[in-house]
Amino acid sequence: MTDPGPGLPWFVSVGYMDGEIFVHYDSTTRRYVPRTEWMKAAGAVNPEYGERNTRIAQSNEQNGLVSLDMLQEQYNQSGGSHTVQRMYGCDILEDGTTRGYRQVAYDGRDFIAFDKDMMTAVPEAVPTKRKWEDGSVAERQKHYLEETCVQWLWKYLEHGKAELGRTEQPEVRVWGKEANGILTLSCRTHGFYPRPIAVSWVKDGAVLGQDTHSGGIVPNSDGTYHTWVTIEALPGDGDKYQCRVEHASLPQPGLYSWERPQSSLVPIVVGVVIAIVAVAIVAGVGLIIYRHQAGKSGDVVGALGGFVAPSGAPSLAVM
Repeated sequence: MTDPGPGLPWFVSVGYMDGEIFVHYDSTTRRYVPRTEWMKAAGAVNPEYGERNTRIAQSNEQNGLVSLDMLQEQYNQSGGSHTVQRMYGCDILEDGTTRGYRQVAYDGRDFIAFDKDMMTAVPEAVPTKRKWEDGSVAERQKHYLEETCVQWLWKYLEHGKAELGRTEQPEVRVWGKEANGILTLSCRTHGFYPRPIAVSWVKDGAVLGQDTHSGGIVPNSDGTYHTWVTIEALPGDGDKYQCRVEHASLPQPGLYSWERPQSSLVPIVVGVVIAIVAVAIVAGVGLIIYRHQAGKSGDVVGALGGFVAPSGAPSLAVM
């Protein structure tokens, strides 16, 4: 970034393994820093690994400056705030096949992209595309994506298999809120690992997709993830909806329903009873006072003779 803001690094590089950040580098610290326990352990066994990757990241940092200058020149820009983003990586699929990719964006828009089979570019990136094709850049990139990247991926899998292979079941909560004649149902899943998860709303057995809203899959501080999916329904149809959750930690997809709050008459009944007791006490005190006043002009014992004090009533009132 040409203008990252006060106190922020202009260059940041992070590595992801199955959606989890495991290494970090920026232009402020200028050090390659492991972010997971398994990566820290690997670095402790082989310190040279961290030093080598620090040198690579520092080299990429300098290349970033050159890229920013070249792109501003290609777009005929003389200043302002600009950003270059580069992403490359590889995947090992379930059937054992692999795939790789390299993508470059400028100011948030695609610039040039490269995978094992083809290269695409916007008009401004055509000169760059020709250089990659005429020189050895494309071949080197293809070799890296098909060979080097996959080899390192297998090594990372071996180092982190205990942590990466674990599963944490999601905690699922479903609730609803009614306002303005619309019932909004929300399904929140929390604390799951690994990251991939499928959360959807089902009505009468049919999966709903277009009418739902998702908050994306967000990491927690403990390395797990959380997400939420909402849908709007008619107030009387809440019982027809279920939240469906698919995750590697679950033996089969789970279905979760919204339990409509049950209204209770207990508080009302208790309030009525308290009111009746209060009225009774007031009436009793009034009777005692009345009879006590009558006793001033006659026999006190005779005035109280017809009153039967309730069990547990205060004795002071009759003294």
